[in-house]
Amino acid sequence: MSRRVVVTGMGAITPIGLSVDEFWQSIKEQKIGFAPITKFDTTDYKCKLAAEVKGFEAKNFMDFKSAKRMEAFCQFAVAAAKEALEDSGLDMAQEDPYKVGVAVGSGIGALQAMEREHKKLLEKGPSRVNPLLVPLMISNMAAGNVSIYFGLKGKSINVVTACATGTHSIGEAFRSIQYGEADVMVAGGTESSVTPIGIAGFSALTALSTSEDPTRCSIPFDKERSGFVMGEGAAIVVLEELEHAKKRGAKIYAEVVGYGSTSDAYHITSPAEDGSGAAKAMEFAIQDAGIAKEDVTYINAHGTATHHNDLFETRAIKYLFGEHAKKIKINSTKSMIGHLLGAAGAAEFITCVKELEEGYLHATVGYQVKDEECDLDYCIEPSEEAVMYALSNSLGFGGHNASLLVKRYEED
Repeated sequence: MSRRVVVTGMGAITPIGLSVDEFWQSIKEQKIGFAPITKFDTTDYKCKLAAEVKGFEAKNFMDFKSAKRMEAFCQFAVAAAKEALEDSGLDMAQEDPYKVGVAVGSGIGALQAMEREHKKLLEKGPSRVNPLLVPLMISNMAAGNVSIYFGLKGKSINVVTACATGTHSIGEAFRSIQYGEADVMVAGGTESSVTPIGIAGFSALTALSTSEDPTRCSIPFDKERSGFVMGEGAAIVVLEELEHAKKRGAKIYAEVVGYGSTSDAYHITSPAEDGSGAAKAMEFAIQDAGIAKEDVTYINAHGTATHHNDLFETRAIKYLFGEHAKKIKINSTKSMIGHLLGAAGAAEFITCVKELEEGYLHATVGYQVKDEECDLDYCIEPSEEAVMYALSNSLGFGGHNASLLVKRYEED
């Protein structure tokens, strides 16, 4: 029999807060993290806005020497992992380090390092390229740095599934504990891709909003939606086998009860038009938990604010739930923090845990104009609502679909 898995710690670096408490308070205050890009001159760019992390200084979270050997995506991951581990109260001196693992993903890694060193290569030649370029750049280094910094010697993996990375990372960590590979997993996602090539690349795909109004740029499910807004940050959780957590007297925030994963096998950027792939991922997560579809009354949607994503995700929810879809509350955290790419699913997972804990469902901020084809309940207003389950969806370029089902924890 598989083992039960609970959440015992959480950490976050986001565009609206540099801790879980600050992030969650901002969510409840409906703060938005959108502002003109400050990292480079956007004069020649169609996209002018992003959800940048503000006020982050690595030295406040880790020693200077370690920080110097990390690009921003790794710094964010280590900072969020530090908060999560401290929150969990886990004492590594009392643990078998080979039973404490890491599953922290990044969709892209360090575009900044690539841009900076490529410029050097062209201008000064190959001998001037930083010898640390590769370990600064590659996406697995977020997991590697978390493992090294905290002495975690168990299974260490980097799932890379674009926008589904954070959700898959937590899901794979959940499976690792269920089946005894680890007792504890530090899991989540991280990203920092607000760079010239990052913004130019997504703009060329016409995936990014070109709105210059922060209140009307990331507007999931709204008829006037025009694309996503690039965000950055990290979200990390400590997952733990239930008996292990109880034995050490840990605070238990919620229980992870289901994980579903599928592929659309359809298109490199567009979800399947009928929503069948995403629907199947949700169905697998619900089956994994052993509950009925009707038990699900809340979904944290992928909800990117691109035309296709929001329409096809709506179709997926209807495809799976039928008439019950009209009774489900659906919101998009991206309406406040934009799209954190590899970190998105992990930030939304933390949001789900906090919503279950407090009996509060946040609003999809900025929603104004109803779309006839997106005709479900998208939480125009926040609501005080005690729900038992939260289903969190992520859909990634390449057709990757992932869903996590979280349950409000109740003592046996």
